[in-house]
Amino acid sequence: MGEDSGSDYGSQRMGESQQSVERAGCPGAADQCPSAEETDLLQRWNGLATGFRELTDELIAEAQREVGLPPSSLEVLCFLVASPDRAAPMRLLSQTLGFSTAGTTGVVDRLADAGLVERRPSRSDRRVTYAVLTPLGRETATTAAKVFADAVRRRVVEPLGEEGFASFARAFVTLGIVDAPCEESTESC
Repeated sequence: MGEDSGSDYGSQRMGESQQSVERAGCPGAADQCPSAEETDLLQRWNGLATGFRELTDELIAEAQREVGLPPSSLEVLCFLVASPDRAAPMRLLSQTLGFSTAGTTGVVDRLADAGLVERRPSRSDRRVTYAVLTPLGRETATTAAKVFADAVRRRVVEPLGEEGFASFARAFVTLGIVDAPCEESTESC
């Protein structure tokens, strides 16, 4: 009798487990599928990541319409105009913007050909090359940055509020996704 009760209990638990797996659209063993909580977490994360990418694309598109440069060029210009001395090591551009080394080189080459940036060797490390805004580059980057900043203000800061936006930015620093803003000169960053 005890065996039958245990067997019924085990069958009932397996049935419940199987039902929850099948409800999640994942037939088979429960350990081969994410739990409902994991599925929900992944769906929320995917929504956040997709939304962030789409919002970023829309913000860059506004600057692109105003300045007429491709998104990758605008990202470099906006990064440089906000950097100390309006310059950044090529490696930092790659890391921060998520470009490959070759991709960064290509974008900087095109910007240099357009007279918007120039390359300068580091004064302290000959292995390091900086991308530096030219006067025309500063003017173009300032225009793009103003359009981009206005779009961020309208689309992000106003809906979240100043404190909400600050919390959002702090969260990314806390998670180690981005470094805290560098307040020092480019030679020491």
